[in-house]
Amino acid sequence: MTGDDELASLAVLVVNYGSHDVVEENLVRSLGEEFPGQVVVIDNFSTDAEREAIAEACAGYGWTLLPLPTNEGFGGGNNRGAELALSRGATELLLLNPDAWITLPTIRRMQQQVRADPWLQLAPTVLRPDGSLYAAEVDLHLAHGEMRATSRRPADADPARIHTWVSGACCMLSADLWQRLGGFDEDYFLYWEDVDLSHRVVLAGGSVRVDPALTAVHDEGTTHRSAGEERAKSPIYYYYNTRNRLLYAAKFLPRTAGWRWVRATPRISYRVLLQGGRRQFVHPRRSLWPALTGSLDGIRLWRARSAAPRR
Repeated sequence: MTGDDELASLAVLVVNYGSHDVVEENLVRSLGEEFPGQVVVIDNFSTDAEREAIAEACAGYGWTLLPLPTNEGFGGGNNRGAELALSRGATELLLLNPDAWITLPTIRRMQQQVRADPWLQLAPTVLRPDGSLYAAEVDLHLAHGEMRATSRRPADADPARIHTWVSGACCMLSADLWQRLGGFDEDYFLYWEDVDLSHRVVLAGGSVRVDPALTAVHDEGTTHRSAGEERAKSPIYYYYNTRNRLLYAAKFLPRTAGWRWVRATPRISYRVLLQGGRRQFVHPRRSLWPALTGSLDGIRLWRARSAAPRR
């Protein structure tokens, strides 16, 4: 690497919560040990032992540790890390989940595209470790708040009734675009903050895109799969996915459209649950109950926000 390496002005942001071993393994796999840019590991506090372990890993590789006194969630953690990276001169930000990895050539090609179009939010195709598709461009259909892959968009679909987004598991934005947006909306805490961010990119006049020639890998289960289950997800996953769907509706949709989302909530929440398989239903406190409470809290948020005057 030389001092003229363009990657020197790139910052990689990773938010950690209780998974220092996963962070270390995947960052080394992605960046090697001589990455010229900034690496900022934001540690949402979980335990003293975890804080010590992630601090030791960061010190060993020369990464910057940003220790937060509490758990500020995915959006809040990335926002704090971006503030630090931008203050140190970063011109692009690569957001990378702790359970995801990428290659340096892919990072370089992403940076080249974002530099050519600073109003672009760019993501690679994200694969699972077995090579199956985890995420590409995704359409949020506004009729009832359902998600479908953009590749499966019906030919007669109305683009005005769709919000397209890319996964925050791995994406890159310019510093200028990030600052224009103000980063993530921290009302979400976990999940749907990337859906929100992509929509605000478009509202600001930018574009959201996946480059199908580039790939990253996301081993989602290493951070929130239930112990002993191959498919089941955590109660936190079910709670915030069902809650934040309705929070998004309250933020972006008129009341009539949002009411359609509310009425579709039982059906959509059940589909969220099915992502973890039916076997998990024998443990309703880890699956059905979080989805129910998330749905009810989401409806309360929607009612409160939709009743308030819009600015």
